[in-house]
Amino acid sequence: MNVPAREIRATYSAESITVYQAYSPEIAEPALAAGRFVPPFKRDRMTWVKPSFLWMMYRCGWASKPGQERVLAIEITRGGFEWALARAALSHYDPAQHRDHQDWSQRVKDSPVRIQWDPERSLHLAALPYRSLQVGLSGEAVDRYVGEWTVAVTDVTSTARAIYQHLRVGDEEVARSLLPTERPYPLPPRLAATIGASTE
Repeated sequence: MNVPAREIRATYSAESITVYQAYSPEIAEPALAAGRFVPPFKRDRMTWVKPSFLWMMYRCGWASKPGQERVLAIEITRGGFEWALARAALSHYDPAQHRDHQDWSQRVKDSPVRIQWDPERSLHLAALPYRSLQVGLSGEAVDRYVGEWTVAVTDVTSTARAIYQHLRVGDEEVARSLLPTERPYPLPPRLAATIGASTE
């Protein structure tokens, strides 16, 4: 299968898209109870969301790293997600996207959203030759994420740990069957250009 170098792959419906975050129980439990992030979640810090389940597993070590013991699936509106993408700046300078370093630096300064493309991960969390999206939200974007975009917050920690246990005993087929279904997310050309996504 020929996968574009930079493509958003996600679980989504006509109205929403699922992103992942991992937190300590102290943050996760109140969020699950409220159906959105509430204190001690801090709105004044940049918060990174990931549409790729396996990239989240790579980041949190299958829910084993300190402070990342609870994996949350956050369903947000597609309108909110695309609002963020439209106002995003790439985390790193890209000569294909920016006139010069000053142009890039100004975009970063002006934008409440960061885009980062990192190697996607296999079922065994090895780096793959194509990229996965991360979206960093700050300022107005965090306020909208928490107050407007969030549709539901679900604890998927048990799924993460079950997949890992199956992998440990060599049940790769069963492990793979437990993964959420992710498919290419359709982006208008303007948004694809803004975030540096592949167009082929």
